[in-house]
Amino acid sequence: MRMFLAILVCKLGRFVGKLVGKGSSMPGKFALKICPDILRRVQLPPHVIAVTGSNGKTSTVEMIAAILRADGKNVVYNEEGSNQIEGVTTLVLTHATFGGKVKADVLLLESDERYAKFSFQFFHPTEFVITNLYRDQLTRNGHPEWVYDAILPAIHPETELILNADDPLSSCFAQGHDKVKWFGLDHCSIDLPAPSGIYHDGAYCPICHAPMTYDYVHYNHIGAYRCPNCGHAKPVTDYTATAVDLENGTLTIDGAVDIHLAFRSIYNVYNILAAYAACRECGVGAETARGVINNYILKNGRMQKFTLGRHHGTLLTSKHENSIAYDTNLRYVASTKADCAVLIIVDAVSRKYFTSETSWLWDIDFDQLDKPHVKHVVLSGRYCNDLAERFSFTGMTNWTVQPDIAAAAAELKAEGSEDLYVVTCFSDRDKLLAHVEKEG
Repeated sequence: MRMFLAILVCKLGRFVGKLVGKGSSMPGKFALKICPDILRRVQLPPHVIAVTGSNGKTSTVEMIAAILRADGKNVVYNEEGSNQIEGVTTLVLTHATFGGKVKADVLLLESDERYAKFSFQFFHPTEFVITNLYRDQLTRNGHPEWVYDAILPAIHPETELILNADDPLSSCFAQGHDKVKWFGLDHCSIDLPAPSGIYHDGAYCPICHAPMTYDYVHYNHIGAYRCPNCGHAKPVTDYTATAVDLENGTLTIDGAVDIHLAFRSIYNVYNILAAYAACRECGVGAETARGVINNYILKNGRMQKFTLGRHHGTLLTSKHENSIAYDTNLRYVASTKADCAVLIIVDAVSRKYFTSETSWLWDIDFDQLDKPHVKHVVLSGRYCNDLAERFSFTGMTNWTVQPDIAAAAAELKAEGSEDLYVVTCFSDRDKLLAHVEKEG
C-alpha cells in the first residue's frame, strides 16, 4: 500500500510541477517520505546505466540516450539533470506503473558524484560510467580524492565499470573489481610532453603517493601516466580514440569508426568515447553509434552558436568552480586561427550553495588567451573585479571590464566583426543569450 501511495503522490506531484515549470525533485522527496525504500521495491529495466564524474555527465548521458534510441530501445533518463536521489526517485516513479514496473528497456541516470551512494543504496547499475575526477566545486567537494571516497560505496561487485583509462584517479575504481572496460586516447597530435595548467593534481600517485611520471598528456594531467613505485599506470583500452585531429574536426575510434566533430574540443572527444563505450557494451552496433554521434550537436545548450551584430559567436560553458573546464575551453579558443574577441562572465559563483568564493579563478590558466588572434577580452558579471584582479597577474593587457552583461553585449555588438567566444557557466548563459540571436 505504501508503494502504491508513494507512486501516486509522485505522479501527481510531477503533473502539477510540469504545469508550473518545476517539480523534478520535490515529488521524489515526498515519495521517499512515504516509502523510504521505494527504489528497492520497483521493478527496473534489464539495463540500468549510471554516469557520474566531475565533467561531462550531462553531455555523455544525452549522447547515450540518442544512440540507444536510434537502436530502437525505449530509454528513460533524467533530461532535466536532477541527479540526486530525490530527482532519481521522481524519474523512476513517474515512468512506473502503479504496480511498480518501470516501462522502459533502459533506465539511464546522470548521478551527482557525492550522492551516488544514496541513489544506489537500494539498487545497482548494470553499467556505471565514470568520466573523470578532478577539482570541482571545492567549497562542497574538497579534494578530488574525497570525491573518489564518496563514490566508492556506490559501486556494486556485479556492476560493469566503464572507466577513463587516462585519468590516474578515476582509474583506481578498477582495484579489486572484476568487470571493467576502459576508454581512452592514444598518443595524438594535440598532446603535450608534461602536465599543463597552473596546478598539477596528478603529480603524485593516488595509490601510493609517490611521484608520478607521464609519457604524454592530452590536457592538464589526463594522459599516459606511470608510477615507478607501485606500477599504477594507464591500462590497455577497450575503446580507443586512435586518431584525433581537432583542427580538422575528425576522430577515429578503434582504427575503423570515423567521426566528424561538431565541436572541436578534447572534452567532446572524451564524452563521445564514453558514450560510444557504454552503448557498445549494451549491444549497440558500431555503425549505429557512429551514425548518431557523427557531427552530433548537443541539445542541452552546453555549446551554442549565435549572432551578435556582425559577430559570429560561440557559447562555451565552463562550469564555475571547475578550473579544468575553463582551461579546456580557453585552450580551444587559443587553438583557433581567426581573429576573435572573448567575453568571460562570472555572475553567480555557486548555483546551489550561493557562495562568493572565487579562489578557483587562480587555478585557471588565462595566459592561454595571450595569442595574437585574441584581439580583446571583456570581463563581465558580478565578479568581474575578481576576474580583473586575476587578469592583472597575467601577461595580457588587451582586456577591459564591463560589470553589466547587457552593456557588455551592447558594446560588442556596436563594433567589430571578428569571431566571438563567450566563456561562462550554464547557470549564467541565459544572461547572455537574452541579448543575442541564436543560430540553428
